[in-house]
Amino acid sequence: MDETARSEKRRMRRRLLDARRAMDPGERERAGSVVRDALTDLPWLAMSGTVACYHSVGTEPGTHRLITALWKRGTYVLLPIFLPDGNLDWAAYDGPESLAPAGHGLLEPTGHRYGVGAPATVDAMVCPALAVDRSGGRLGRGAGCYDRALALRGPHCPAIAVVYDDEFVDEVPGEAHDLRVDAVITPGGGLRVFDSGVWPDRNRGD
Repeated sequence: MDETARSEKRRMRRRLLDARRAMDPGERERAGSVVRDALTDLPWLAMSGTVACYHSVGTEPGTHRLITALWKRGTYVLLPIFLPDGNLDWAAYDGPESLAPAGHGLLEPTGHRYGVGAPATVDAMVCPALAVDRSGGRLGRGAGCYDRALALRGPHCPAIAVVYDDEFVDEVPGEAHDLRVDAVITPGGGLRVFDSGVWPDRNRGD
């Protein structure tokens, strides 16, 4: 069963990555604006002290505008640092000058590191995905680093994935170690919240 799921995941990843490469750059720009607006409009997030986010790269839906907006209003934003063992360390974003190239087009924060366990201290986590299904199933790139990070967050910390419209699908293939997210943002649909029991504000998205 797991081998079947792994094969289905590989095929789905190839198809989605090909589609991203063929995408109009304007779609990525639009995604970045929707992500920023959808999250900064949430009253509970406005009162959050710390948010873990990813710094988008390449064809990923943009998060740079969200990071800047959160930081400017005083939210403590943690960004990931990819470790050789496949885990994520975390350090604070303190403006564009606090980032440095880290290979493969990535920019990573250069300040004090808070350790692999930092997700346990955050109020929300914004994570990348290649696809999300209608029950919150998430397809990542296959390294497992975000599944491990999601497993470390606190019981009241919602995980929010960001994908393009065509990547919000009926079902993604899953394995036992895959973790679900609590909400998804798409450029065309905005914020959608799943029935996970974690979302702080029960005024749901569509």
